[in-house]
Amino acid sequence: MKIYIVYDSEVGHTEKLARSIAKGAKNVEGTEVFIHHVNNANIRDLAQMDAIIWGCPGHFGTISSGLKAWIDKLGSLWAEGNLVDKIGAVFCTTATVHGGIEATLLNLITPMLHQGMMVVGLPASIPGNAFYGSYYGIGVTSPDEDTEDELSHSLYDKGILLGESLGTRVANMTKIFLTGKEHLSRQGS
Repeated sequence: MKIYIVYDSEVGHTEKLARSIAKGAKNVEGTEVFIHHVNNANIRDLAQMDAIIWGCPGHFGTISSGLKAWIDKLGSLWAEGNLVDKIGAVFCTTATVHGGIEATLLNLITPMLHQGMMVVGLPASIPGNAFYGSYYGIGVTSPDEDTEDELSHSLYDKGILLGESLGTRVANMTKIFLTGKEHLSRQGS
């Protein structure tokens, strides 16, 4: 089972979240994780993946220009149907509370739906998600490095831990989906 994580990160907050997601995915037996900054990510690799997770810093409630430019290169994969039925998930970071986390997550999901992917989020049953997470993926408010505000740092750390939950959920859902697909193909032969 192969999971591809691509991220855009400017000061390291989003990269830290991406690495947390990768850690969670690796907890599921049989999972191979590929993690790349958008500048080093190859869209051609996606066709061989079982799940794709992408994320970026939210810029005014939408996708960062670096990740958006990369996503805009997926047209040939769309035309060939190469991403249809792949599992997808998204994540983002913002600099301020109410900085557009959920709007950014929804904007990140839209291209996945156009590709025919099946998007996985986090349910309220994941500890802490209903209080400081998001159902659309993982959105984390990153504290200003100079702030001494313990609450900001605590919520950021809890959000990073939720990243592990998203990675684990994506890997588990991918495994379930692939097992079901394999079962159906055996029945059809």
